[in-house]
Amino acid sequence: MNTLARIAVSALFFACSAAHAASNPRIEVSFAAAAHAAPITGRVYVAISRNNDAPPIEQVDKAEVPLFALFGHDVDALKPDAGATISADDFGAPIDSLQNLPAGDYWMQPFVNVYTRFQRADGHTLWLHNDQWEGQDWKHSPGNLYGEAVKVHFDPASNTPIRLVADKAIAPIAFPQDTQYVKRFRIKSRLLSDWWGQPIYLGATVLLPKDYDKHPQTFYPVVYEQGHFDTDAPIRFDDPKSKSRDYWLADGTLRVIIVTLQHPSPYYDDSYAVNSPNEGPYDDAIQQELLPQVETRFRIIRQPWARLLTGGSTGGWIAVAQQVFHPQFYGGSFALCPDALDFRHHQVVNLYDDANAYWLDKGFLRVDRVDVRRPDGNVDEMMKDENWYELAVGDHSRSGGQWDVWEAAFGPIGADGYPQRIWDKRSGAIDHDVAAYWKAHFDIRNLLETNWATLGPQLADKLHIYVGDADTYNLNMGVHALDDFLKHAQSPAFAGSITFQPMAPHCWGPRGKELVELMDAQLRKHAPADADVASWHY
Repeated sequence: MNTLARIAVSALFFACSAAHAASNPRIEVSFAAAAHAAPITGRVYVAISRNNDAPPIEQVDKAEVPLFALFGHDVDALKPDAGATISADDFGAPIDSLQNLPAGDYWMQPFVNVYTRFQRADGHTLWLHNDQWEGQDWKHSPGNLYGEAVKVHFDPASNTPIRLVADKAIAPIAFPQDTQYVKRFRIKSRLLSDWWGQPIYLGATVLLPKDYDKHPQTFYPVVYEQGHFDTDAPIRFDDPKSKSRDYWLADGTLRVIIVTLQHPSPYYDDSYAVNSPNEGPYDDAIQQELLPQVETRFRIIRQPWARLLTGGSTGGWIAVAQQVFHPQFYGGSFALCPDALDFRHHQVVNLYDDANAYWLDKGFLRVDRVDVRRPDGNVDEMMKDENWYELAVGDHSRSGGQWDVWEAAFGPIGADGYPQRIWDKRSGAIDHDVAAYWKAHFDIRNLLETNWATLGPQLADKLHIYVGDADTYNLNMGVHALDDFLKHAQSPAFAGSITFQPMAPHCWGPRGKELVELMDAQLRKHAPADADVASWHY
């Protein structure tokens, strides 16, 4: 290439670079005083979609990345009618920057997620979304703000900002009404409120057995069904077309009380029922405040053999962990598709040995790691995709998402008071010091293997775990790792059960009549010789 050609190429390169630097796509989001009169600390978003079949904010979902783009920006004491600028520097998903959003016509919708100031007992001041009894669902949380979607033309080369206004507030959620069989209550937790410096609430939804009111002298076993925040009745009892409802009211059904617990934290719809540096004493609050209320308000046999656990996925992990953490309080756990029971299989990531959660480095080839799969081998989502979506929703583990809550529930606290990252949210690089904390405190397989001499005699026949061997999130591998230990456990030998179903996805396991009969057998097995097991078999 001659000198003149080199000069021409250089000039073209610098001209393109200058044009790129000069472009400054911006979207300004403000909120109306009529919707929220006070300044807001929180996060503003713009949800962008090619269609308005549903409001763009409703299309925002980690599993639907081809249909939307989401960009967010933190705000501090933003006043009504003052614009907050989302620029090319703000991280988005699945497109990382407004600079890379193709020019075109889009539907855009503004949204404001309102944070609350928590002055915690540990001395840290944090800003997080305070649950409004919606289960940390920021898109539907009462008090959060939104505007109607508008159709706009976007050009990443334009320096003219697009201005959007959130002028509506999401209305409060009415507390569900009791019925003959379904009762609900909510209490303010003293332990958690003192720790968080804000009122924190716990709740329970209770399904009573048929003819509960006709047997006033009868006390019943209780099944604590663990899982995500939900105030609907257990076993879909409120649905008149539910087969489970028909079974519940049929003759010959085991008469027990089923209870679902509500314990949303400022990080997620469910606290994972643990005591942790980031979430506070949720386990203590549930055990010392919520469960005594349940067992006082309703006629429950308050003995370990008559308390059973069940749940799936998040609830599956809690059902196992609660049995392990409180082996003498519960009489058996029937856990379906539990979250990682061994952090060498945190889905597909080995937290202790792997270098990166998003990619496998094979020299000249870097392979994406799978997050969501189908039994036929097809892949719906990669690890980086869900994590980057969470990062677009909120930094400092504030997305209300699955990966972020594991950091809050299982991990140590950072110097700034927010959870220490298990891996860098952008790059996926794993912090093995944080992983060591997870292992010591919440790796169920490690806890059982390390403490089997003590725990084994208390729960050897109380753990029953079920998982599909084509679990959508690869959760079967953590169950296999636990199974490998339990097969060889001695003094005592493991007397529970672990069941794998070939080709079954998330969340396979016994339900309905099959599960009830398994629980009935467990109750009869552990009931003391002088226990009344007849009055609640009617």
